[in-house]
Amino acid sequence: MDIPRPPLLACLLAAAVSRGHVIAADEPAGAGAGGKLPAAAAAFSKFPGVKAAVSGDWILVESGGLPEHPMMEGITAWQQQIPLPQPYRGANAWKIPLRPSKAERPASLADGFLRGAVALAANGIPIFNPRNNRGEFSQDIGELDRWGGHCGRADDYHYHVIPLHLQEQLGPSLPVAFALDGYPIYGTREPDGSPMRPLDACGGHEDPAHGYHYHGTGRHPYVFAAFRGKVTEDGGQVDPQPRAEPVRPAGEPLRGATILSCVRTRTEQGEGWKLDYSHAGRTLSLRWVARETEVLLWFPGATSPVSFARGGKGPGKPPRRQGR
Repeated sequence: MDIPRPPLLACLLAAAVSRGHVIAADEPAGAGAGGKLPAAAAAFSKFPGVKAAVSGDWILVESGGLPEHPMMEGITAWQQQIPLPQPYRGANAWKIPLRPSKAERPASLADGFLRGAVALAANGIPIFNPRNNRGEFSQDIGELDRWGGHCGRADDYHYHVIPLHLQEQLGPSLPVAFALDGYPIYGTREPDGSPMRPLDACGGHEDPAHGYHYHGTGRHPYVFAAFRGKVTEDGGQVDPQPRAEPVRPAGEPLRGATILSCVRTRTEQGEGWKLDYSHAGRTLSLRWVARETEVLLWFPGATSPVSFARGGKGPGKPPRRQGR
């Protein structure tokens, strides 16, 4: 259920091959010569549909915005949002500094950055501040699923914790994520496999072999505490970063609901998803199919879907910066 790639990307890749410039299995549209991917960026190549390449001073990362693992199960504070593919490609790809540098003064996540992402997981899923946009820790109030994620107001799936479950696929030598200041985020062990050493107030430390890096611990505050590297803040979030693509108005909290499962399905309308939840003693279901130009959504009990146009032209508002 990924957003199809534009044909232009295939042309760009072919041209890159002819120039001897391919530095990853695939490259984001718009990537150009100018540097080599750092060894830690090999983490992105371990996940289908995630592509990384260097362009100027940036690592560009493309993804479709949905993980391979299940989603949504176990959420008890739900705003009736559903996971939809997101167009994190081309000019809307993620941009991570290729050569991060330390800031004179770290920028605390407790004092800002409550909108948008603060990091990008190796599987192409954004990681937000551990606090929601009301300043509450999402992990502590039932907003997150078993994998530490949920959907925001644009139906964009993202984490509010460091996804340590990715360690199983990556091992200790590769980071599970990159902070948007450019520094990698490793799991609960050092890159050489040794026990994690004490962390500084930001949630990271310096290493002679691997330079400065953060660690996920699985403990409060769930993400790193402050950006050690230089970042630009604009409107309460790191700039630059991609925009999620909403197709409908943001949902409202459904008090007393618990999400039971969210599984892939196949119907005559195409491959889609089915989300089951319990509410007021009943089990209800939402179904949807995401196409390139529209999303078909079946509300509980409906026999026909509501159609929402993609690209900000449907009932929802135009594309906007990520919230929640």
